[in-house]
Formats: sequence, structure tokens, C-alpha cells
Amino acid sequence: MKPVFELTKGMLDVETSYCPGCTHGISHRLIMEVIEEKGLLGDTVGVAPIGCSIIAHHFMNVDMCEAAHGRGPAVASGLKRALPDKIIFTYQGDGDLASIGMAEIVHAAHRGEKFCTFFINNGIYGMTGGQMAPTTLLGQKTTTTMEGRTEAAAGKPLRVSELMATIEGAVYVERVSLDSPANVRKAKKAIERAFEVQEKGLGFAIVEMLSTCPTNWGLSPVASIEWIRNNMQQYYPLGIFKCPASIAGGQGK
Repeated sequence: MKPVFELTKGMLDVETSYCPGCTHGISHRLIMEVIEEKGLLGDTVGVAPIGCSIIAHHFMNVDMCEAAHGRGPAVASGLKRALPDKIIFTYQGDGDLASIGMAEIVHAAHRGEKFCTFFINNGIYGMTGGQMAPTTLLGQKTTTTMEGRTEAAAGKPLRVSELMATIEGAVYVERVSLDSPANVRKAKKAIERAFEVQEKGLGFAIVEMLSTCPTNWGLSPVASIEWIRNNMQQYYPLGIFKCPASIAGGQGK
């Protein structure tokens, strides 16, 4: 009998330690599944800086490198220049990429570094206790915004994909969501396009994924999915912001 489901060889056969309802596991699987389908498991190096993703090497069945907080793009730049024939990616959260690492990601994109970044946006610092992140929504309560984030005190939430799309060296920018089977399938297509950009040497590629953090949001897994749909997607619209015409499914923006 033909199996209807198999664990991708890109994921190690161990249980993840992420909180119930966290969608890090989904994004891990999608990335590794695409790499396996491309036959690149032995030719890929991932970079995971500080954050919940720091333990990604426990689960992803490729060579992995840890980086200091926010410095994943610098490490990935060095890896790609030293190993130009390898597939290199960073896996970063919003506290890491959009705060302490903002200069790193902007300048990597500006230089047109030929690696991929997978940006997990759950609107909060997950690993360190639920503090406000640059992507925390207005009114959202965190351990450092007990009454809710205000524009007067913290400015508006940062839209990373829109920012990255203004940079010439960033040739592929898409925002997806992990809130439904249909959107998960679209997320996989975005990951495929990002790796295709790298394989063709076209420049920098980034995929932003709207993700849940039930523990620090103080919500159930089901309510967290609804929070993405009713709140995050309203402020962070899904779609392709920039894509070369030569990429499958691209819009040539």
C-alpha cells in the first residue's frame, strides 16, 4: 500500500520542544521539505541566531550554524562568499531580525547577498519572556507594554516586507501566513521561489511568515490562529511584494 504521508528526511525524527500551538514546527518542516525535494540536504547550511529558533539544529537535518543575536545575515554573508556553491539560509524571529539585527538584514539585502532569509513574525519576543517587539501591534499587551503598545511611546509596528521591497538588492520579497492549510501551501510555494532565486544567483530573497506565539500571547492555539487572521493580517497584508519575472509563479514586480 502506498503511504499517504512520510516525514521529510529534512527533519530529524525527534519531538520538537516548541510550545503547543506554536507554528515554528510548521515553518521548519516546510523549509526542510523543499530542500529535500530539491535534493539539496547535503549542500545546505542554515543559520539560526538567538531566539526560539536557536535550537533549530536539534530538528533540521542539514548543517547548522548558530549566530549571535541579530547577526545571522552577517554570518550567512560570510558562509555564502566562502561557499558560493552551497545553499545558505537564515531563520530569524522578529525580535532578532527587526530589532537588534535590523542593520544586518538591511545591509545584507542592500549588498544583494545571495542567500535566503525566513523571517518568523509572531509580533513578540518569544524566548525571553514576551516583551514588545518592533512588530507588536498597537494595543497589544506584552510584558513591557502592560497596558498595550501605543504609538506615542513606541511608534507604529514595523512592516519589514514593505521596507525590504524598497531595497534594490532584495529581489524577492513575500509575506505569507501559517494560519490555515491553504496558506501553509502558499508558504511552501514562497519558500520554493526563495530558493530558486538563490539557485539562479539573482540576489537576496526573504519570506516573512506570520506565526503564532500562544504562550506569550496568553491565548489558546485555536485563538492564536484567529488572532493572526483578525489582527495580524489586517496590518501585515499577505502577498508578493517583489519577484523576478524569471521565477516560477512570480509577478515580475
